[in-house]
Amino acid sequence: MNPLPYAHLGRTADNELLLDGVPLSRVAEDFGTPTYVYARNAIESAYRALSNAFGDRSHQICYAVKANSNQAILALLARLGAGFDIVSGGELARVLAAGGAPHKIVFSGVGKRRDEIEAALAAGIGCLNVESAAELARISGIAHAMGRIAPISLRVNPDVDAKTHPYISTGLKDNKFGIPIEHAPALYRQAARDPHLDVVGIDCHIGSQLTDVTPFSDAAQRVLALLDQLVLEGIELKHLDLGGGLGIRYTDETPPTATDWVHAVVNIVDAHPIARHLPIYLEPGRFLVGPAGVLLTRVEYLKPHPTDGKSFAIVDAAMNDLMRPALYSSVMAIEPVTPHPNGPTATWEIVGPVCETGDFLGHARNLALQQDDLLAILGAGAYGFSMASNYNTRGRPAEVLIDNGQCHVVRPREPAESLWANEIIPAHLL
Repeated sequence: MNPLPYAHLGRTADNELLLDGVPLSRVAEDFGTPTYVYARNAIESAYRALSNAFGDRSHQICYAVKANSNQAILALLARLGAGFDIVSGGELARVLAAGGAPHKIVFSGVGKRRDEIEAALAAGIGCLNVESAAELARISGIAHAMGRIAPISLRVNPDVDAKTHPYISTGLKDNKFGIPIEHAPALYRQAARDPHLDVVGIDCHIGSQLTDVTPFSDAAQRVLALLDQLVLEGIELKHLDLGGGLGIRYTDETPPTATDWVHAVVNIVDAHPIARHLPIYLEPGRFLVGPAGVLLTRVEYLKPHPTDGKSFAIVDAAMNDLMRPALYSSVMAIEPVTPHPNGPTATWEIVGPVCETGDFLGHARNLALQQDDLLAILGAGAYGFSMASNYNTRGRPAEVLIDNGQCHVVRPREPAESLWANEIIPAHLL
């Protein structure tokens, strides 16, 4: 068997796969498949490792809600003291419903609507991360109309190559995100003069699934150079937001630890005479929840090729349940829940039932498989359910949280009738 990548995964004496001590076969028996399963202890451990790496250094961890927005996970992180990085009005409403503190919320995203900005200001969030001159003007106008002062930070684009998949690289000059760092001083001057705006910070985010700390260090250095310019102009800030993006191990990656990440930015920031006194914000998503989750799926059919073509293991999960492999060509570890140690091994394409050739969950996996076997796709706690859809009129999977050996349904499987519950057939078509 392959070594398991995460400490909260294990196997029994007869090799049955466990998540936080709970047999995944039992989860499948109780809740069916496909099902996302998360380990509370793994999320807490990741959060504490990151927070503890700062020691006594002032900081705020703002969880990137887009990674996994289940209310149970948001509530758990809120109880741990987390803030939240949101990118939509819906995520704002989710965080507030889960008990998140408004003053610990930062609102990112390039296309904030008027109603989203109004809701954010009404809620009293901590900061709006501004990504364009047009957005800065819109926020000022809305704040004026509401009789409020909007706390803002400019999200600057430092033109740092994060060396990640181009779809999740966000800090290059050709990306849609942020304000070119060389244009930021003029906008900061404009914002500082505006009576409806309160300049509270600098923000940057260079990408996701980074497996090297060097890009984080490079971005921090460029942000501090901008800070020097602002200081000379008398613009005072209250925090530095250095974004998120720390990667996790999916197969053979060797990402930095939480301590590596924190020290990479703290060592640079704390060498600066002014920045050393500012709280550091980080916006992790995948790092906190990715390793904590698995997607359980069952083999419906085996379709071996009779000669030398590809053989297919058709499972009940599909690209609508887990989009990462189809969207990013992501490679995620796939483990049998109850292996067949003496069974014949073959090379399988792990595919779903959706009517797309792009509906695959794994290529060329050497596994001993039988029909009805359970498989666990590892590292599925981030950008799994949150990117799921109802394509092919498929209900999204159930979500289950393992907490101290107990399994809790934190979102039931979607029944078919719920998929058209909000659709209306005009009377003349009935």
